[in-house]
Amino acid sequence: MPLTKSVPVVFYFATRSYPPIRSNLIRNTVGINPRLGIARKIGKQRKKPQTSSSSNSVEEVETFYYTQRLDHFNYRPDSYATFQQRYMINSKYWAGPKSSAPIFAYLGAEEPVDEDINVVGFLRENAPQFSSLIVYIEHRYYGKSIPFGSLKKAMKNANTRGYFNSAQAIADYAAVLLHVKERLSAHTSPIIVIGGSYGGMLASWFRLKYPHIALGALASSAPILYFNSVAPQAGYYYIVTKDFKEASESCYQTIRKSWSEIDKVSKMPNGLSILSKTFKTCSKLDNSFELKDYLDSIYADAAQYNEPPDYPVSVICEAIDAAAKKTDTLGQIFEGVVVAHHGNKSCYDTNEFNLPTETDIGWRWQSCSEMVMPIGHDRDDTMFPPAPFDMKSFVNECRSLYGVLPRPHWVTTYYGGPDLKLILHRFASNIIFSNGLRDPYSSGGVLEDISDSILAVSTVNGSHCLDILEEQPSDPEWLVKQRKTEIKIIKGWIAEYQADEVALNKQVHQ
Repeated sequence: MPLTKSVPVVFYFATRSYPPIRSNLIRNTVGINPRLGIARKIGKQRKKPQTSSSSNSVEEVETFYYTQRLDHFNYRPDSYATFQQRYMINSKYWAGPKSSAPIFAYLGAEEPVDEDINVVGFLRENAPQFSSLIVYIEHRYYGKSIPFGSLKKAMKNANTRGYFNSAQAIADYAAVLLHVKERLSAHTSPIIVIGGSYGGMLASWFRLKYPHIALGALASSAPILYFNSVAPQAGYYYIVTKDFKEASESCYQTIRKSWSEIDKVSKMPNGLSILSKTFKTCSKLDNSFELKDYLDSIYADAAQYNEPPDYPVSVICEAIDAAAKKTDTLGQIFEGVVVAHHGNKSCYDTNEFNLPTETDIGWRWQSCSEMVMPIGHDRDDTMFPPAPFDMKSFVNECRSLYGVLPRPHWVTTYYGGPDLKLILHRFASNIIFSNGLRDPYSSGGVLEDISDSILAVSTVNGSHCLDILEEQPSDPEWLVKQRKTEIKIIKGWIAEYQADEVALNKQVHQ
């Protein structure tokens, strides 16, 4: 298919931060679903590496557009429609097609791919030692890879949204990668696909569905077991609570007590005005749930992205405990949660986690169609008020939003369900499932080796997708070791592949 090339782009990696994903449904009936982003967008920013290495601060990529088929699985006339899918190539370190050097392919997720490039460092930091080509591919319906000309048109109705799913996305990646190999004559270059969070799920699923294209996959913080019928008993919010409780027992108790305090104040005359003033909200609260939902989001954000060296959970708890000497419970929560997490501001927007961004619009649809994760406050020993996931309410809400019913069993039907570990043991190979056990989504991750080549690489103190984010001089030894372990495994895959290539060529020429 034709390829349209644009001018080279140079990315300067500024400090950024990214929040937890939310389904953005009406959460007082459906429940809260934290987003699967690789890094946070809300709160204090991730520190920029203090390094003089140009490879750590600048990435030179060329941007291309591939004419992608709208529907890979049907032969109706409208299935042959196309859209322009963006991908980017960094060939700075590549040894060329004759070398059989590998291709590192980053599979974009639920945001523009250039936002991911800004924080993911694993590919470019390890490309020199592999002499590898780097390819970044944008997920359909995000960034500049939106069918039908605009996001508004693409999300207009069930007909246009119907092509927006994970199976179509990984088929896109297959087409682009085969195209890149053909265009660059890189026929003997093995491909390692890499993704984080939802992108990590895509990477593991890509290896399962397209083993002839990808030699292996690194799936960072991929909760592939967090679906209906296989979801963990002690799930997302259990680990959020565990993180805070381990940081400080008194902090945990203060947070647990605060919910009833908020409800108590809200029922007083002018109670919502009092809460609005106490928490310096930018607009007056309409109800107490709005404030509780906002605080819930901050706790989830801090736990999910509890990165060194700052460790947001510890920052929050230290501030909560310190404020105990000078204020009441709600004052502690404001000082510890809102101010410590966001910094001093004239006011705080309680809707900042719920703004209708491109990611939220897209992920809302994906959550309501196939990415149904039953996340709720299910256990008595969490620090949150009871709010179990209600599938009936979820289905009704999604039907009212989109006119279609969710398919909560489709992911487990298409990619593997309750017996997924046994299935992976029997026929899968060359997948690394990496997790940090402080990440609430690790509760739905693969945490034990399944076979000699389906490997779990976990760290006790790690957070969401930390291993594939840009290296920091302050990275602790356990994180450095995790990355080295992953590289060692990938080197083994490539060495075995290259040995097989040599042996096969000898057979052909005998």
